[in-house]
Amino acid sequence: MASDPEQPLPKPISFSDEVREAELDIAREPLINRVAHVEERFSVCAAILPFLFPALGGLLYGYDIGATSGATISLESPSLSGTSWYDLSSLQVGLVVSGSLYGALIGSVMAFTVADYLGRRRELILSSLLYLIGALLTASAPYFAVLVVGRFIYGFGIGLAMHAAPMYIAETAPSQIRGTLISLKEFFIVMGMLLGYIFGSLFVDLVSGWRYVYAASAPICVIMAIGMWWLPPSPRWLLLCSVQGKGSIPETKEFAVSCLCRLRGKPVDNSTVNQVDLILADLAYADEDKNISFTEIFQGKCLKAMTIGCGLVIFQQVTGQPSVLYYAATILQSAGFSAASDATRVSVLLGLFKLIMTGIAVLVVDKLGRRPLLLGGVTGIAISLFLLSSYYTLLKAIPAVAVVALLLYVGCYQLSFGPIGWLMISEIFPLRLRGRGLSIAVLVNFGSNALVTFAFSPLEAWVGTAILFAGFGVIAIASLLFIFFKVPETKGLSLEEIEAKLL
Repeated sequence: MASDPEQPLPKPISFSDEVREAELDIAREPLINRVAHVEERFSVCAAILPFLFPALGGLLYGYDIGATSGATISLESPSLSGTSWYDLSSLQVGLVVSGSLYGALIGSVMAFTVADYLGRRRELILSSLLYLIGALLTASAPYFAVLVVGRFIYGFGIGLAMHAAPMYIAETAPSQIRGTLISLKEFFIVMGMLLGYIFGSLFVDLVSGWRYVYAASAPICVIMAIGMWWLPPSPRWLLLCSVQGKGSIPETKEFAVSCLCRLRGKPVDNSTVNQVDLILADLAYADEDKNISFTEIFQGKCLKAMTIGCGLVIFQQVTGQPSVLYYAATILQSAGFSAASDATRVSVLLGLFKLIMTGIAVLVVDKLGRRPLLLGGVTGIAISLFLLSSYYTLLKAIPAVAVVALLLYVGCYQLSFGPIGWLMISEIFPLRLRGRGLSIAVLVNFGSNALVTFAFSPLEAWVGTAILFAGFGVIAIASLLFIFFKVPETKGLSLEEIEAKLL
């Protein structure tokens, strides 16, 4: 008998909350067993492009961080700025440096309302266009106000890209290499920072060099937009929309199968159809056709996911990551490195080291798992912070201690919080609330980053550098306890298994 294409999937009968939960657990158990036996067949070559084009959004974010350090030097130079308004106040410099960060905060708020409507693919297309408009406005700014507007628009693009990219990669990547690919996005962020530092050092001595630095990102924006236009939508998002009554389920299922085959580089076979069936079955048991209310994000499984995701991104920032890098040039200078006299060269040196350590994390994350890297890396972060505190109190005569502590911090951060924070928040949220939950996590990430960056100087003046780094060390120990007791291992599990088994 043919089913009505507009009729939603049948749902289990609801009784009391306790009976309902027990009913779902019983219904889910065979689903999980079936997932464990469905092999996700894929071609590595085909899996590259669905990762590459979203990851360019991360590269453009990193490029902005690296490029701004050199561009600001050029912009403030009386002889090299090429403008009549080069004499910027500290507030104006702050707007240039942090304008994209505050734009990203607004972009994260925008993502909460538009993400599920646009879908992951169209959100990334929109972010690439915002990147392009922001870069061109900034590069061609005839007045300071236009420059600031360009920085904010570019920041909107960052907020949307850092929200949608990990979701698209997580929902389209095979579970066997999902951790590697999402961690590789962090590699692209660091690579973007390194490119920004390099372009900044190349153009810093040219008249209006800051314009060239910002304009250099425009071709990447265009490539990202074209690539995302070519890629298919996320099959999971398509099925979510159909179950919520926004399309015919049979037709959407057929389209989702074809999209999944394009993403995996394999012809339609039973494993592809079975995987789509399992996603649909999981959505049906989760009451996906209900309208989502704001309070649901802070209830049940999503509350647990929110605690894990937001906890990780908060600890990622409040363990001092922006502050330690702020001291990098000073530490290297104290050790007598001649390259430390040139801030741009020091930045390139650290960027290369960050890139190498992120590459190591990418190679081992799907072999060792998320928890071992987090626990080991954050332990190293805590040790390095206490070493830095000791340097500023007891060991000032031994600058090598500070250099070792700095490199240990940077290396351990890139093995743990750097890639795994973004990886976990893209995996942990239930599909029904993934778009909104991830937007809150991204907002918390950028908000805590802005707070730490803003509060660092006042806190340093109040308590001193040594006590401040010791405080960061204590927070790192607290984050270790949080990871040990709260953060689950998701290695090798499909997104549906994570939702059913771990939340």
